[in-house]
Amino acid sequence: MGEGHPHRLMARLWERVRAFAEDRLLRRVVRNSAYLFISNVIAAVLGIVTANLLGASVFGTLGILTGFVTDVNRLFSFRMNDVVVRYMGEALAQRDKARAAAVVKAAALIEGAASLFAFLALLALAPVGARYFAKDASLTPLFILYGGSILTNLVNETSTGVLQVTGHFRSQALINLAQSVLVALIIVHAALTGGGLLEVLWAYLLGKVILGLGPVGLALYWVGRVLGRDWWRASFALLPPWKELVRFGISTNFSGTINLIARDSEVPLVGFFFGPQIAGYYKIALQVVNLLIMPINPFIGTTYPEITRAWAAREWTRLKNLLRRVSFVAGGWSVLAGAGLALFGEALLFRPIAFFGRTFQVYKAEYLPALPVLMILLVGYGVANTFFWSRLLLLSQSKADQALRISFLAMLGKLALAVLFLPAAGYLMEAVFLSGYFIVSTGWMVVLGLRGLPAAAQDGEAAGED
Repeated sequence: MGEGHPHRLMARLWERVRAFAEDRLLRRVVRNSAYLFISNVIAAVLGIVTANLLGASVFGTLGILTGFVTDVNRLFSFRMNDVVVRYMGEALAQRDKARAAAVVKAAALIEGAASLFAFLALLALAPVGARYFAKDASLTPLFILYGGSILTNLVNETSTGVLQVTGHFRSQALINLAQSVLVALIIVHAALTGGGLLEVLWAYLLGKVILGLGPVGLALYWVGRVLGRDWWRASFALLPPWKELVRFGISTNFSGTINLIARDSEVPLVGFFFGPQIAGYYKIALQVVNLLIMPINPFIGTTYPEITRAWAAREWTRLKNLLRRVSFVAGGWSVLAGAGLALFGEALLFRPIAFFGRTFQVYKAEYLPALPVLMILLVGYGVANTFFWSRLLLLSQSKADQALRISFLAMLGKLALAVLFLPAAGYLMEAVFLSGYFIVSTGWMVVLGLRGLPAAAQDGEAAGED
C-alpha cells in the first residue's frame, strides 16, 4: 500500500484515458457526432422561443398537430435507414458494390411507395386528429397543410442510411444547420411581430422540406461516387435473400410502430387524455430532456455503422470496447445532467435570472408544472441513453425479431397501464409509465445483445487489441 498505491491508481487512470484517446473506433464516432451537435443546439433554443411565443395551450396544440402528422408518416415507415445501414454496410465491408447498389435501389422504391400511402392516410385521418387530439375540428386544414411534409420526405430514410454508411455526417450537419438557422429567423420574426400558430407551422414545414430534400440530393451525389454512376441499374437478383430482407424490413417497421405507440406519441396521447395545455407541459418536458441528452443523440446514428462493421469483420474485442466506452460517456453525462437539473432545474428554467444587470427567463412561469414530468422522464431516458446501443447490437446480429418482441411486450405493458389508470391517475402517471417502458425494454435488450457476443468478447481476451 503506502505511497505506491496512489501512484498505481493514477497510472491505471492515465492508461484508461490514453486507451480512450487511442481508440480509433471511438474517435471516429465522437468526431462524426460532433458534426451534428451545433444544429441540435439551435433547434433546442428555437423550441424555447416558440414555447414562450405561443403559451402552454397553443404550444401544446402545435405539438399535437406536428406529432400526429409525424406519427401517421412513421406508422407506414419501414425504417429504411436501418435496412440500408445493415445491408449496404455489410456489402461494402465485403467489397460487393453491386449488391450494395441493389439494396439502395430497393430501399428507395419501397420507401417512396410507403410515403405516398402515408400521405393518403393522413388526408383521411386529419379530421380525427383535429377533433379528438387537438380538441378543435377547425384545425383540420392545418393538419393537412403540415402533412405536405410527408411528400418532401419520400426517400429520406434511404438517403440518410446512405450518408451514414458512407460517413458523410458533416454534410447532414450542414443541412440541419441551414434549416435550423432559417426556421429560427422566421420564428424570431414571428415573435417580434406578434405571430401565432400559423406562422410557426409554416416555419416548421419549411424546415421539414429542407430536411427531407437535402439528404436526397447529397445521397444521390455520394452514392454515385461510391457505387458508380450506373448504381441504379443494379439487378434485384443481387439482393440478399428476399425472405431475410423482407423479414428484417417488416421487423424494423413493427419496431418503429411499437416505439410510436409506446414512446414517440406522448404529446398527442397526453392531448387525447388531458387536453392541449397538459400536452404543452409534456412538450416542454420532452424538449428539456432532449436538450440534456443532445450530446448523446448523435452517437446513435454514428455508432450503428461502426457496430455493423465490427460485427461483420468479427472484431469482437474492439466491438465490446466500443460499447463499454460509449456507455461510459453517455451514462456519465446522463448522471451529471440529471443531478444538475434536480438541484437547479426550477431556478434555471422557470424563474427569472439576473445577469449583468438584466433579467432573463428561459421558460415562462406558466410552464412550471412541466418540472415534475421532466424529473420522472429523466430516469427512463437516462437508462435508455446510457445503453442506446442495445437495439443496434441486436440488429447487427440479425436479431431484429427479438428486439421487436421485447419492445412489443414492454409496449403492451405500458398501453395496458394507460388504459387502466388514465386519465384518473393524473398526467404524472403517464411519465412514470414511459420511464418504466425505457428501463424494462432497454435492460432486456442489453442482456440479450451481450449474450450474443462470442466467448472471446465476453471474456475480454486480447483486450489489448486495437
